[in-house]
Amino acid sequence: MKYCSLCGHPLRVAVPPGDNRPRHVCGHCGEVHYQNPKVVVGAIARWEDRVLLCRRAIEPRLGWWTLPAGFMENGESTMEAAMRETWEEAGALIEVEDLHALIDVPPIQQVHLFYRARLLRLDIAPGEESLETRLFRLDDIPWGELAFETVRLALRHEVDAPGGGILVTSLGSKGSSDQRHRRTSPTA
Repeated sequence: MKYCSLCGHPLRVAVPPGDNRPRHVCGHCGEVHYQNPKVVVGAIARWEDRVLLCRRAIEPRLGWWTLPAGFMENGESTMEAAMRETWEEAGALIEVEDLHALIDVPPIQQVHLFYRARLLRLDIAPGEESLETRLFRLDDIPWGELAFETVRLALRHEVDAPGGGILVTSLGSKGSSDQRHRRTSPTA
């Protein structure tokens, strides 16, 4: 970031008063430009014993399978984002049930949230960002063809603990590997 989005003047990196981290600060108008993680939201949409996956039509990971998910938009809740992304990528209407996984990805400044959801009907069709949509039995998930590690972790948690607890983990953090995963109880 080089220029202030409010006044157009050059920015400098400094620790603003009352803060503890370097930020992009405008020396002209004083605006502090915070750069915070992006939130990615998706759904593990189920129909009986099957889960909805989409084959990606865009980079990164063109042609690989993923859960319907994407960046949260301003003005929407995380549940609304999960419903919108599922509609956009798979033409599927869902009822969001509960939070399934929260995965921090510090190396790329993202937080991924996956909700458990129920497909409301079997009408599914690829959206612009999908080549194909398909319902897979949990035993038939194409593990070697999944686009992202966060998707693999969320699906593995669904297989290992269907309907049980929230997976909370971090990828690429400095935490020790034996503390990488924490599952909370369904009532937590």
